[in-house]
Amino acid sequence: MTLLSLFRQRGPIKKIGVVGMGYVGIPAAALFAASPRFDCVYGFQRESSSSGYKIAMLNRGESPMKGDEPGLADLLRKVVSMGKFTCTTDFSKIAMLDAVTLAIQTPFQNRDDLIPDFTALAEALSQVGRYITHGTLVVLESTVTPGTTEGFARGILEQESGLVAGKDFALAHAPERVMAGRLIKNIREHDRIIGGIDEASTRRAAELYIPVLTTGKIVPMTARAAEVTKTAENTLRDLQIAAINELALYCEAMGVNVYDVRAGIDTLKGEGITRALLYPGAGVGGHCLTKDTYHLERGAQVLGKGTLDYPPNERSLFVLARTINDFMPTHMFHLTVDGLKRIHKGPRGAKIALLGWAFLAESDDTRNTPSGVYRTLLLEAGADIVVHDPCVTSDPDVQVFSDIDDVIRDANAIALFTAHKAYRNLDPERIKSLSNYEHPVIIDGRNMIDPDEFISLGFIYKGIGRGDRNSHPIA
Repeated sequence: MTLLSLFRQRGPIKKIGVVGMGYVGIPAAALFAASPRFDCVYGFQRESSSSGYKIAMLNRGESPMKGDEPGLADLLRKVVSMGKFTCTTDFSKIAMLDAVTLAIQTPFQNRDDLIPDFTALAEALSQVGRYITHGTLVVLESTVTPGTTEGFARGILEQESGLVAGKDFALAHAPERVMAGRLIKNIREHDRIIGGIDEASTRRAAELYIPVLTTGKIVPMTARAAEVTKTAENTLRDLQIAAINELALYCEAMGVNVYDVRAGIDTLKGEGITRALLYPGAGVGGHCLTKDTYHLERGAQVLGKGTLDYPPNERSLFVLARTINDFMPTHMFHLTVDGLKRIHKGPRGAKIALLGWAFLAESDDTRNTPSGVYRTLLLEAGADIVVHDPCVTSDPDVQVFSDIDDVIRDANAIALFTAHKAYRNLDPERIKSLSNYEHPVIIDGRNMIDPDEFISLGFIYKGIGRGDRNSHPIA
């Protein structure tokens, strides 16, 4: 019996499982459950010490995400009250489902050896493989090294199930393309890349995603092309950020305002001229951009071994871009030290108010936050660091305070790391009063404040890309 015959025998997709209740899995499960085309959705979550609490919350219709996610909380309440969504630890329920998606983190423990840590992904694939049946669709949404779907993932699923992908069950890669703070909107409106291991798998996966799309459309391709597409789009975005970050460092060194330069470049428009000018900043965080370059790099080295034609002994442009972006929180540390020097003080014994622990504005996502690098460097230099974030309520690695006044009080320096709305209207007079110093230092990592307002009140200002202000006279 062919795979298409198995699909006809099973009928349309009605029951769905989503493995991994995180920033990707939760909104995906809620949107599947909200569609009238589907009967029920199970969210699968391990009963772990770090994330097991999500199970009870989700089954009460509560979102475990503390950041601003428009529409998600209401949607969860709705689908739970309708009885269409349940979160469970019982993976045996997969046996009754028509389709299962996996949204599992795929980090690198050691980026230098270019070997990804697929431990969590392998465990999830094993659980799924034990219970899939003839005609089940399995979709890998996790960002993976090119070649993973047809190789690593397929191998585990076939070994655990005793079935053959492309003959007994469908297998596809449909990478997530979401950003914290707009999860529901992104899933509905972004085009969906779908790469099946064969045409039947691609068509079955398209059937799964079409009901949750509004303006987005299906973009079919091979599984490997889908893997490259996802890793490449994040790698190229990281490259764009690195380009403006390097320009910002150059502008600082030459005494120029990078934002003036950026605006000037942007005035040149016309046929054949394309611009993708992003903004410089204190660093790149999150789970995706910080590691997807390495997935693409590994794919090229492994799959392209013996055929990749590249300048000999030259470093990868993409990896160099990663290095530049990883350097930006270190640059913030250097700006802080330079600012303290202007008031004849070193970092040892200084109190630093760190504003922003999440890596992204209006989010509680702290994964790979650049603030962590900055904090570590200052602690090693003997400083006292106090962290504030309006969205992050807790973190296992650092105490995060909710009262910004307490954090700023008696601070020698204030560092702006995250572009939260709460930091956009900081009152320089109030901050100076709270700091209780004649010349407090303020380091702007996101171009959030007007330098002159603070400089005129006696602040020592330092900002990324602000070569025109970083050596200002002290008022």
